[in-house]
Amino acid sequence: MKLSDFQRNVLRYIGIQFASTAISVLIKTLRIKIINGETISKFANEKKNFVSAFWHGSMLIGWYMHKNENVAALVSQSKDGEVLAKILEKWNYKVVRGSSSLGGNEALSVMVDLIRGNNSLAITPDGPRGPIYKMKAGAVVTAKKTNVPLFLAGIGIKKKSVLKSWDHFEVPKPFSKVVVLYSDPVLIDDSFSYEETNQKIIECEALLNKLQKDALQLC
Repeated sequence: MKLSDFQRNVLRYIGIQFASTAISVLIKTLRIKIINGETISKFANEKKNFVSAFWHGSMLIGWYMHKNENVAALVSQSKDGEVLAKILEKWNYKVVRGSSSLGGNEALSVMVDLIRGNNSLAITPDGPRGPIYKMKAGAVVTAKKTNVPLFLAGIGIKKKSVLKSWDHFEVPKPFSKVVVLYSDPVLIDDSFSYEETNQKIIECEALLNKLQKDALQLC
């Protein structure tokens, strides 16, 4: 039987609702330990803006850490992005949908506007298409242009399923132990030259990879 466009849309809506609810329930079963999170929690509690960055494959936990904190996220218009957007909306994120092919300058402009509009920002700096564990400029340059601190988060999951996707996307198993290891605030001087900013991106990439490795070892 051939489904009508209306029937397909209904089934798609049901699937999105089910997926977002199932993921929210799953994450609530996890045993999450936060290390060095005092400073970023203080910023959130005092409603001071910041940028939080974590690798794309760990984004479910990374975004969950900042639910109900006046944080914004830029999410693609893809079908996968629609599921993610529904999850983030349930976690009280300000979700801005953008094209999966959004240009670098356009995406940067959106992120800067979000922070200047009194939101913090959570970002996957190797997304949306990789390469994996390679930091693009967005997180560092946004923090630089808006004069807010950047916090990097390594996320280790003890028991998980790893998808065969470019980002090795991690789905925690119920009741797994999770370690979230935050960096100290990274401050990027707005007077930095292009070369100095590029060097800071390289340093942040190395630090985030170290945090990721350390968080996994602490699980």
